[in-house]
This record gives sequence, C-alpha cells and structure tokens, in this order.
Amino acid sequence: MSEARQGPLSGIRVLELAGLAPGPFAGMMLADHGAEVLRVDRVSAVSDRPRTDVMDRGKRTIGLDLKSPEGVAAFKDLVRGADVVIEVFRPGVAERLGIGPDDLHAVNERLVYGRMTGWGQDGPLAPTAGHDIDYIAISGVLSMLGREGDKPTPPINILGDFAGGGLMLAYGVLLALLERGRTGQGRVIDAAMVDGAAILFAMFYQGVRSGGWGPRGTNLLDTGAPMYDTYETADGQYLAVGSLEPQFWDAMVTLMGLTDLPDRGDRQQWPALKERLAREFKSRTRAEWEAVFEGSDACVSPVLSMAEAPDHPHNIARGGFVQVGGVSQPAPAPRLLGTPAQDLAPATRLEDLSSWGITAEAAAKLRSQGVLA
Repeated sequence: MSEARQGPLSGIRVLELAGLAPGPFAGMMLADHGAEVLRVDRVSAVSDRPRTDVMDRGKRTIGLDLKSPEGVAAFKDLVRGADVVIEVFRPGVAERLGIGPDDLHAVNERLVYGRMTGWGQDGPLAPTAGHDIDYIAISGVLSMLGREGDKPTPPINILGDFAGGGLMLAYGVLLALLERGRTGQGRVIDAAMVDGAAILFAMFYQGVRSGGWGPRGTNLLDTGAPMYDTYETADGQYLAVGSLEPQFWDAMVTLMGLTDLPDRGDRQQWPALKERLAREFKSRTRAEWEAVFEGSDACVSPVLSMAEAPDHPHNIARGGFVQVGGVSQPAPAPRLLGTPAQDLAPATRLEDLSSWGITAEAAAKLRSQGVLA
C-alpha cells in the first residue's frame, strides 16, 4: 500500500480503535477519500497477513495493548500527530483505560474525538448492551418495516449499524474538522445509532403523527402499493417495480400489454391489482422481462444478486465495483469528480511508526514487552 494518500482528506490522520461494523465503516469512508487511517487492534489479533475485510481497505494496522500503561502512553504518542480518533467502546470504558476525550485533548487539543455507540453517551440505556435491531426498535423505525399483517422485519443491520451509525459518525467527523479549521479546537462527537436511525426516517414521522401514513405494509413505499413492490418471474427470479408516477405506470402497463386494469388510485383495488401483476410477471422469465423494459421509463429493474451486480452493464460502465485483494466490492462513494483514484489495498501491518511519532527504538522496546504488534 502506498504511504501517500490522495483526495480531499489527504493529510488527515485517523486512529481507528478496532471494533465491529459501524466504526470500521466510518474509517473506510474516510480512507476512501484520502485520509490516512491507522487501525489499532489487540496485539494478539495482528499478523502479517493482509486484512481482506472490505471495510479495512486503504488502511494500515497495528496491535497495541491499551490495558498496559506503556500501551496507553504509546497511544498518546500516536494521538499527538493525529487529527481524529474513532472510539467504539461502551460509555466510560475509554475513560477507565485513560484514553477518553479529556485524556487525549490534554495532549492534542485539535483532536476530533468520534464516539460510536448504539445508545449514546447518556440516557438510561447507555450502559447496556444492544444490537442494530434494538436501536432501530427504540427509534420507532423497526415498527414500520415489513409486510401488512406480518411481524416487523429488520433490514439486516443496514439502518442502525451502517447508515445510522458509521455513516453518521463519518459525517460528524467532517463537521468537526470544518469547525476546527475556524476555531483550532477539536470536538467530541456522540454518534448514537438510535439517533441516526431515527433521523433517517425524518420524512415519515409527520405522516405517522398526522395519520397520512398507515400501518406497515399498507402504504405507497412499503410494499402496500402495487406500483412499488417486487414480483416473481417464471424462473424464480424477481423484478423490482417502482412505477410510482402515472407516466411511468402507463409505460409499464403498455409494454406489458395490459388493459382493463383495476384503478390504481383506488386503494381498495390494490390487492386485486397486485394479484393481476403477479400473475402476469410470472408468465415470463426475468431475462425476458428485462428485454421488454430495456431503455424504457417503466421503472422496472431486475433484482440482482450480490454476485450479479458487479457485472450489470450500468455498473460496469460507471466502474461501480472494484477488485481489491481478489474481493469484488463497491467502489468509493460519493464520487468527487476530478479527484484521483484511491489506493484501496487491503490493510497491512504498519511496521515503521516514526511518522506517527514513535521511533524505531521505542517501537522495538514496546514489541519486546509484548505491548506493540
């Protein structure tokens, strides 16, 4: 991996304390746009084998024993030359280790300290365990997800961990870096997945309160409507239909050759209309339907598998997927036009820490003590 990073975050140095999902995702988002991200893991977890996890791309890694005084002192040496720390522990853990915000601001007042938790730094649930499904449940979001008459269905761990967690933390880091440019002072970011999940659904809270948005699975965008749902094809594959606007709906039904359909404006007719569409879509294979809708504004797309997506002509044309360490993965997003491509190589151990303020002699001593890897 090249030492020189390129992009709008070139020159920004990030210390990412190793954790699950949202913290590494935030670090990846920063590394994807030029930040120099040093991943700090447990000593026993670090080896010379490259880390092929997609979220570790573009980073370097070290092992450091943060339960030892020597490890804490070494971490503070790293902090002196850092711009950002990403911390993923439960509230109070970093303080007990001696690497909380006050401890680190004492050695670098410009440091942006990003804290990633599920429940946030305060509140009655803050000290308790949880996972994505818990955070989106308490935010009210989970209650809205699922088919009519069925139980709430979590969309794996996308909304809490990644969108409401890691991405919000990366956004908070950028806000704090912008502010630091004016004030010279770092800031602590309290990124809580329960908060992030809630704000992602800002559009829907008014509708629920006013009665304009009904129970899950009965609305325009949650599979209640025939014009926004998935339909099975003859070969057991699926199509995604998003023909919300009348002109797109007209394009779809015309290409399908359908006439005498129930009125889509009458919600009472939605079940009958969905049944009619389901019967028709199941009469041909997915590939046959793709040919029917190709180049149209019908807003009908094949539901591609993760294996198929990189080979779709649109994704190929845009370079939407890249190969890194033999693993096909999404290219960095969003795109900043005119910026050079990033080095996305898998994370490898960083041996020479001199640029981070730890000399070769000091590093050798720490390694002999089992504090550094």
